[in-house]
Parts: sequence; structure tokens; C-alpha cells
Amino acid sequence: MTVVVTIVNVLFQFLTLLVFVHVLLGYFLNPYHPILRATGIVVEPLLKPIRKLIPSIGGLDLSPLVLILLLEVLGSVIVSLLRNLR
Repeated sequence: MTVVVTIVNVLFQFLTLLVFVHVLLGYFLNPYHPILRATGIVVEPLLKPIRKLIPSIGGLDLSPLVLILLLEVLGSVIVSLLRNLR
């Protein structure tokens, strides 16, 4: 069971890191850059529903921050539930 917990934990950490990298690269790279487009394939579908609920404030998009918080909370809850199944 610890292998499953580790895999789930690493998956959520990877998604969190991918969101952070996507946002950071968005400031420096051309929107059509292959790396930015590759990260966008994974990140943008996760950000789209959040952007519908939370509009940008003064041109500042808070959806990546909300997504990172949701991933952290969801990851912690799932890992905790998996650990309690033992």
C-alpha cells in the first residue's frame, strides 16, 4: 500500500510543479513555444473551470494559485485516506 501512497503523492507534487512551471514560463516564453504548449496541454484543462468561477482581478489571474491550493488539499486528503486503509 505504501507504493500506491507514494505514487499518488508524487503525482500530485508533479502536477503542482507543472502548474508553477507553466505560469512561470508564461511570463518569459512566446505563447507558441513548444514547452509552454506541452505544459498547457495538461494545465489548461485544469485551469479552465477555475477561470470560469474566479474572474481575473485587475488583470491578475488567480486561477493557478487556486489550482495549486486545490491540488495540495486534494493530494493530502487522498494520501491520508489511503494511509488509513491499512
